[in-house]
Amino acid sequence: MNKNPLEIIQKNDEELFNTITASRALAFKESTLPLKEKLLIALALDASHGAVDGVKTLAKRAIEAGASKEEIMDTLRVTYFISGVGSIYTAARALEELFS
Repeated sequence: MNKNPLEIIQKNDEELFNTITASRALAFKESTLPLKEKLLIALALDASHGAVDGVKTLAKRAIEAGASKEEIMDTLRVTYFISGVGSIYTAARALEELFS
């Protein structure tokens, strides 16, 4: 995904866009949980919600933050246990290009 999916929000409601951006910065700042772990949690949630593009983006960011493919797959084991097989199909579509 090359285009910012929130571009339409930014163009039409700058205040909302800034609120979302600030929330993202707060959620993903280094703190008690390392960034890598936060990204893996977010990846699991996006897989649970069927967000293929979100899983793809978060997997790339997690790898950049030091996550291994094995850590991503381990995250998906927990995701599957909690959210079911649909989350795995979402993740498979998202990871196909990245892991091939």
